[in-house]
Amino acid sequence: MPRVCHFTGRHTSFGNQKTHRGKAKYLGGVGTKCTGITARKFRANIQKVRAVINGRIVRIKVSTKALKMGLITKPKRRNYKPAAAAE
Repeated sequence: MPRVCHFTGRHTSFGNQKTHRGKAKYLGGVGTKCTGITARKFRANIQKVRAVINGRIVRIKVSTKALKMGLITKPKRRNYKPAAAAE
């Protein structure tokens, strides 16, 4: 399964990492120069969670942004106390 959020569709995106050398002009240098550009990945924070979807409990991959927005309804927690002790 890919790293994709079930609700928001967030996934891994790509970009560049730039490397510089030199001292900035405002610090008294002659300026910074770019010495290399390398490909990198921006990975979405994807978590596996149990959620209720269409009345069934399923395990899905969800971004933390979707968790914070409240798009997920989590299943009810089980009560492990015996019936006699609950009285």
